[in-house]
Amino acid sequence: MISSFAYQSKFSVKVTPPKDPNGLSRVFAAAVVSQQFCDMLLKDPQEALQHGYLGESFTLSKEERELIASIRADSLPDLARQVYQSLASQC
Repeated sequence: MISSFAYQSKFSVKVTPPKDPNGLSRVFAAAVVSQQFCDMLLKDPQEALQHGYLGESFTLSKEERELIASIRADSLPDLARQVYQSLASQC
């Protein structure tokens, strides 16, 4: 007769969920649908990210927040282009 043997570990693994991979997309989506949020994002990005949009905050990494805050753009397409170029150069 063959008996089964199952190994049971006695340790636990703690997994931290990753940041929202759609965080930047949500920032740009909010800027597309709200001219007021878009204006704030272009003029004072740190305040815009801190306040969020319609009561929802954006889940961004520290690096993503710093990137958006460091860019000076005159329009949303210009901001998107600069963010894309910066992220592409990091890969």
